[in-house]
Order: sequence, then structure tokens, then C-alpha cells
Amino acid sequence: MAEKITTYRFDCLDQTLSQLNQEDCTIIAGGTDVMVLHKSRRGVPPKIPKPVVFIDHFSELKRVYQNHKDLHIGTCCTYSELLEDPLIPIPLKNAIKTIAAPAIRNRGTLGGNICNASPAGDTLPLLYVYNTKLLLRSVNGDRVVAISDFIQGPRRVQRHHNEMLIEIILPSVLEEGSHVVFEKVGNRNADAIAKVSFAGYIRLNGVRIKDVRFAFGAVGPTMVRSIDIEKKLLGLTIPLADADIAQIVAAFDKIIKPIDDQRSTALYRKTVALNLLRYFLCMKQYQSN
Repeated sequence: MAEKITTYRFDCLDQTLSQLNQEDCTIIAGGTDVMVLHKSRRGVPPKIPKPVVFIDHFSELKRVYQNHKDLHIGTCCTYSELLEDPLIPIPLKNAIKTIAAPAIRNRGTLGGNICNASPAGDTLPLLYVYNTKLLLRSVNGDRVVAISDFIQGPRRVQRHHNEMLIEIILPSVLEEGSHVVFEKVGNRNADAIAKVSFAGYIRLNGVRIKDVRFAFGAVGPTMVRSIDIEKKLLGLTIPLADADIAQIVAAFDKIIKPIDDQRSTALYRKTVALNLLRYFLCMKQYQSN
């Protein structure tokens, strides 16, 4: 006989936070990742998780709004809801369209994709180049943490047991002169785990690079990004010289360290990742803006 699991579904957010302060619980919004982790395998009963608290019914966790130039996204917004929201940037929508099938997008949430902390998380490269901040709340108050500090490894995040992710904040997402791209390489265009993913962000002042960011997914234990390498491009003019492009690609070649697994080889992943970077640096679209 299966063991019983304690579950909670409170009427208000404060009650949920109070329970999290008293007891270490598994938080479930859409559950598309959590349920897979605990499903039965080869006839072996699933591992009984900690008590479960459901949060997907809170309207305050499903808001999308602008505050000056910052975009705030509620942690329980589903992918399908974000695809329909006019405030969501097109590159993020393009990434969402590659996630699973419509049935999963109807349940899966952006907050869940972050807290799952998979190296192949589809939205994560973009959230890194948007310099995303995360609003966490507990009975002790709120704190804001950069996504790069929050995600510490595969399925490891900097969340205290009594905290809940409330909002995903994309700072200055509407900056003029910015150009953002997202690329995902998998066995199919959608409904496939990424072999390699890449996001690039560039903002120009005339023909000079004012800001530039890169993030790679599925080529390390977390997203691969280097602010030190990005700084080498600041102030340069476009189109970039071949030598400058080669220098940046060579620098990332040293820090991208993928692994072999069932989906792909390390050599393939590194080759594709560097080619995506090289292609972005040579792109004509932003050079004509």
C-alpha cells in the first residue's frame, strides 16, 4: 500500500508562507518537473517526497506588469499564459515555443523552470542575459537575488526552506537599441530537451557596443556566462573585426566544458555552442538597426 503524503492548499499566500516556516515542504505549481522526478520506475514505488504545498491557485503569483522599465512576471504564470501576454518579449516567447507540447505548456510555469535548475532549462539562457533578478519571500520579509547566484548547480538553488519564489524581474528589458536572440539545438524544433542553447544580447550606441551578454545552456552544470569576456567587446565598433571575434570565441572555448551523455557528445556541444556565438557576433540584423 502506498504511503500517504501530506498536502496543503491554503486560501492565502500568508498561510502558505507560515506553513513553510514551520515545515520543509515541496512546493508545486505546475508540477511538470516535480512529478516526473517522483514517478515510478521499473515497478519500484516512487520515493515519497516531503509534504507538498500547492501554490498555482494564487492570483498574485500570476501577474505580469511593468514597473518603469522593469518587467515583473509572477512565478506561477504558465508558459501558455506568457505566450498570450503582450508584455512578454518576443525572444522569451520564442524560447517558450520550444518547450514540450501544448499540454505541458498549459501547466508548466516560468518559476518552476528556474527552481528546477536544469542545465538544459529552456528559458534560462535568456533569463541570464536579461540579468534577471528573483524576488523571494518568507515570513521574515522579501529578498532579491540575481538568477546567476540563485542557481548553484543541477537542481540546486539558493532558496531557504521557508522561502518561496514570488516574481521574476527582468531589469530594463525595454532598453532602446537592444537586440536579443535565442537559439536551441535539439532533435526536434520543439518538445525536445536541448543539446545546446544560446542567448545573446547586444545594445548599441550608434555603431559602438554599449552592452553585450552571452549565455549558453546544456554545456555545463549551470548556464555558462562570463562578464569578464563580455567586457572585452565594450566600446568596439560594428561590424566587428575578425580578430576580435576570434578572441571572444577562443575565450569561451576555454570555459565551455560540456559532457557526453545519451543526447549528444561533448565535442558536438562545444562545436555548436561556439558556432552559435560566432554567428551572433557576425549577425547583420542588429548592425543595420
